[in-house]
Amino acid sequence: MKKSLITIIIICFSVIINAQENQISNSSYDLGDGISFSFNEGNYLFNIYGFIRPAYIYNDILSNAQEGTYKEISRQFKAKNSNLFIEGRAFKEKVSFTIQMNYSSSQPLAEAFIGYHIDNSTAIYFGKRQVFHNNLEMTHNEDTLRFTDTSLLGQNYTQSSEEVGIFVESSFGEKFVVEPKLAVTSSDRRNSFGEDSGDFDLGGFKLGSRLNLYPLGPFSDGNKNTAVDLIGEEKLKIQLGGAYSKTFGVSSSMGEDHPGLYDSSGNHNFPDYSQLFFDLLLKYKGFSFLFEYADSYTSNPNLVYTDENAFNILIPQHITEHLILGDSYNIHLGYIIENGLGVDFRYEIANPEFDMNTESLLQSFDSYGFGISKYLDGNNLKMQLSAYKADFDSGNEITYGEFLVQIAF
Repeated sequence: MKKSLITIIIICFSVIINAQENQISNSSYDLGDGISFSFNEGNYLFNIYGFIRPAYIYNDILSNAQEGTYKEISRQFKAKNSNLFIEGRAFKEKVSFTIQMNYSSSQPLAEAFIGYHIDNSTAIYFGKRQVFHNNLEMTHNEDTLRFTDTSLLGQNYTQSSEEVGIFVESSFGEKFVVEPKLAVTSSDRRNSFGEDSGDFDLGGFKLGSRLNLYPLGPFSDGNKNTAVDLIGEEKLKIQLGGAYSKTFGVSSSMGEDHPGLYDSSGNHNFPDYSQLFFDLLLKYKGFSFLFEYADSYTSNPNLVYTDENAFNILIPQHITEHLILGDSYNIHLGYIIENGLGVDFRYEIANPEFDMNTESLLQSFDSYGFGISKYLDGNNLKMQLSAYKADFDSGNEITYGEFLVQIAF
């Protein structure tokens, strides 16, 4: 499937290139926007850009077990992201394409999709793409994050944010903006491409949706798709959002592997899985506030076994050992002063469906975090330092710190 998608993108790109009867009519380079070419008086555009994020990470994990208390400390230098974007658009033909590669990942193909733009406000996309039916923070690219990494809520409920499918996005209004979005995806996230020819999707399909409301008008240009008030909104701007997704037969907690859940005949038997998100984002003169709520639940888990021979039936509360079930809250507060120095705070809390099950994937915890950022040229050139501590009801603790430099090109 990966080869098929890339082939489609190449064909789309070839059509755009072959359509050029004239030479390049304009070319430019800007930090963060990369190299841009336009053809035929701007009817065809081609753009290459990207960013890198080298980082130093400190991680301290305290674990409690029957045998005693264990502490694991790790320190590492790494390139968290080495992303390259290749985009093109043919305005007369109303088509576009995007390829995103992350060369710091073991699976470098992050996105590969084509789009058909019905008009200036409505578009249909097909391929592997960052989805919108996650919590708001996970709908933003890594280079626009408030902190050096995503929140624990985002890591618990979504992890990787790309899926293969069909996506429809639209926008209505000017002073009161409404953005409805709908998607049908494979639900298997990055594993949709498989590790090899024998590794294929086992779960069902997913329906995903998101509705964003801007009652006081949209955010200003250069201030969208980020929780930070980079430019300092002169008037209060509000984004109210809700997202919902349902997977008809989920293959794992995040749809990224194939755990053993079976029916009485030894066939794979995956329950349905739903996620619900609400978010509120405020921006005003450098101040920004983000509130996120996440909830997940399952249905049709009847007569599920954990072995192919149907000897061990799945006890209801043990479903939390296979799926992320429960609700969580995530609160951000930040301020950027005029010299580009930003200070941010974060508080999170998680409540598992069955809090007495110590083996649940989602554990009960409270987490506090802070961050300091220096924006030298917006998100194009910045330095970030952030840390958080998570205290689990089980007695486990996580202390995490990170410093990174981000350079866009």
